[in-house]
Amino acid sequence: MFLYVKALHIIFVVTWFCGMFYLVRLFVYNREAQDKSDVERKILQAQFDIMIRRLLYGITLPSAILTLIFGLWLIHLYGVVPTWLIFKLVLVALLYMYHGSLHKIAKLQAKGIFNYTSNQLRMWNELPTLFLVSIVMLVVVKSNLSPLYGILGVAALAVLTYSAIKIYAALRKKSGS
Repeated sequence: MFLYVKALHIIFVVTWFCGMFYLVRLFVYNREAQDKSDVERKILQAQFDIMIRRLLYGITLPSAILTLIFGLWLIHLYGVVPTWLIFKLVLVALLYMYHGSLHKIAKLQAKGIFNYTSNQLRMWNELPTLFLVSIVMLVVVKSNLSPLYGILGVAALAVLTYSAIKIYAALRKKSGS
């Protein structure tokens, strides 16, 4: 039973992350559509609104809920909560808060309110990568993970990601697209 519950938990974690990654990309494209002509903007925004709503409520939210259900079931089956799992649960709680922020952005964009630039949204899109790396390292390496190396590794990944986004923005600006 344990392995089946664990497999289902992993499957819904994967679909949840896929949904979050693609959702923010849609936010970026929707934001960039606002700079198009009136006709293009109306067509694109209508399409992005549909895509965002379907992805959010058809895949991402159900996956988040099922991830939680199977995760709680796994904790019940474990019986004991090891230290690494407590750290993972803190990261997962932060990830659910991030997920909530995506709902807020989706609702604002649906109303035609765009509080973030496409570059800010690109940076926001990379946050789940940091969660993913941290959580997978905790789950796989468990108590063998050095807290110092873990923190330094995530910080290095964050700096590399931020640098890559800045380089990409500069290249786009230079090419005029």
